[in-house]
Amino acid sequence: MATKSGRTIIAEQKFSWKIFFLKWEWLLVILFIGINLMNANLSQYYLSGEGLLNATNSFLEKAFVALPMAYILVLGDIDISVGSTACLSAVMLAYCYNLGVPMGACVLICLLTGTICGAVNGLILTRFTELAPMIVTLGTQILFRGIAEAMLGDEARGGLSTVKWFSDLYWGKLGIVPIMLLCFIICAAVFAFVLHKTCFGRRLYAIGANKLAAEYAGIKVQQIRMIVFTLTGTFAAVTAVFLAARMGSTRADIATGYEMEAIAMAVLGGFSTDGGKGNFPGLVLAIFIVGMLRYGLGLINIPSQLMLVVIGALLIVTVMLPNIRSMVKIQKKAA
Repeated sequence: MATKSGRTIIAEQKFSWKIFFLKWEWLLVILFIGINLMNANLSQYYLSGEGLLNATNSFLEKAFVALPMAYILVLGDIDISVGSTACLSAVMLAYCYNLGVPMGACVLICLLTGTICGAVNGLILTRFTELAPMIVTLGTQILFRGIAEAMLGDEARGGLSTVKWFSDLYWGKLGIVPIMLLCFIICAAVFAFVLHKTCFGRRLYAIGANKLAAEYAGIKVQQIRMIVFTLTGTFAAVTAVFLAARMGSTRADIATGYEMEAIAMAVLGGFSTDGGKGNFPGLVLAIFIVGMLRYGLGLINIPSQLMLVVIGALLIVTVMLPNIRSMVKIQKKAA
């Protein structure tokens, strides 16, 4: 900053191509290209335009949970109850439909259930700020799935596929583009805009960088946390809607492990569990990297257990790269 004739002049920062191309997102772009090349070599059926579009349906239902999970991580919090929230929301949808409630009302009940679950997390964490989010959401994870098991036991509630418009939410297409893919693109664009282009998004980063400083700056930290946790519950219910539309029925054990996949996608996308870091383009790339890797391995009949090993190893190696680079720089300076 410099002053001239009583006026304040802020010097513009020079654009650096080096800094631009060293961004985390470029590593993800290279990884995405590499995975697609590998899949194309593994299977001759991979590079089918219609097949690739259809493949998005196999992983995008989980991606809806990853969108608000990115906000949670920017805040420096965590929510491991989203899988159970999705389960309970789907169970409520099927339970009400089997009681004769119209499907449109059942979807609204599903979304309301998820919103209430998210609000419960937010209410506890904002009223008792000394509690750790991981412990609280671990408790609600057990609670929500326990309620679902109490409602259904070992039974399944089905018949959902008889409602065509509901099944079309997952299986339907507009032209050749799956409806769920279009919904995801719209939701991802809105989430990215809010995070990167609005005051609300800047406040999220400020809270994640330094919660105490954000409070002193006049940011309503607990109110924003409440909004984000409630939103996370709502989008867990959105996942439940697509999951129920795919399966045509629900059980008390569905959506198991969804919380770990959502967190893994967000971390791979560059969002830090320490808070205050991450960009939405990285998250979207990470979602498609994990999804396309699963699809490609599935085409050559790789067992699901081995897929988890490969994806886990990929995640560990990828997130270690920045730390390795930092260590190399420190060693060079020391030398």
